[in-house]
Amino acid sequence: MKHLALALALACSCALALPATPAAAADESSEAIIAAAKAAEAGAADLRETFGRTSLRNGQFVWKKGRETSPIDRVVVDITHQVAYVYGDDDELLAASTISSGTSQNPSPHGIFEILEKKRMHRSIRYDNAPMPFMQRIDDYGIALHAGHLPGRPASHGCVRLPAEFASRLFAATQVGTRVLMGKPAILADLRRRGYRV
Repeated sequence: MKHLALALALACSCALALPATPAAAADESSEAIIAAAKAAEAGAADLRETFGRTSLRNGQFVWKKGRETSPIDRVVVDITHQVAYVYGDDDELLAASTISSGTSQNPSPHGIFEILEKKRMHRSIRYDNAPMPFMQRIDDYGIALHAGHLPGRPASHGCVRLPAEFASRLFAATQVGTRVLMGKPAILADLRRRGYRV
C-alpha cells in the first residue's frame, strides 16, 4: 500500500509539472484553413502591387532589394498556384517564389503553422534518406519548407520545395516560431460558387 501511495503521489506531481494543454504550433481548424486561403489569395494581389508581376516562371523568385535581411513575420504558401509569399514585420511583401507542394495522394497540410525546427542540412527519415537542405519543419509529421526539385507542379510527399537560393535566404531570415500559413485559394472560389461569403 505504501508503494501504491508513493506511485500515485509521483504520478500526480509529474502531471502537475506538465502544462495543462500542449503549446499549439499548428491550427488546422476550418477557420485557420479559410484564413490561410485568404492570405494566399491576398499574396497574388501583393505580388502585382509590389513587384509588378502577375506570375513567376517555374524556379523563379523575387526578393525586394535592400530587404534581404529584414525580419520575417510570416510565410504564406499558396498551394493552388504553387507560390510562396514572404512578409516582413511591417506587413509588407518582401519576397515571392515558386514552389512544389504535396501531390493529391500526399497533400500538403492546410492551416496556420509555426516553424518548429530548423536544420541547414537534413535527410528524410521516411523517404530514402532524401536530402532536405535548409529544412524548416512546420509539424510533428515531418512536413517542412526546404530546397528541392521544382518540376512546375505539386510533386512532393507534402513538404514545400523551394528554389535552393530562395530556401537559403528564407532560412537565414526566419526563426523558430515564424508563422507559416498554408492556403488554397481554390477553396474560397468553391465556397463562393456555393453562395458562402468568405
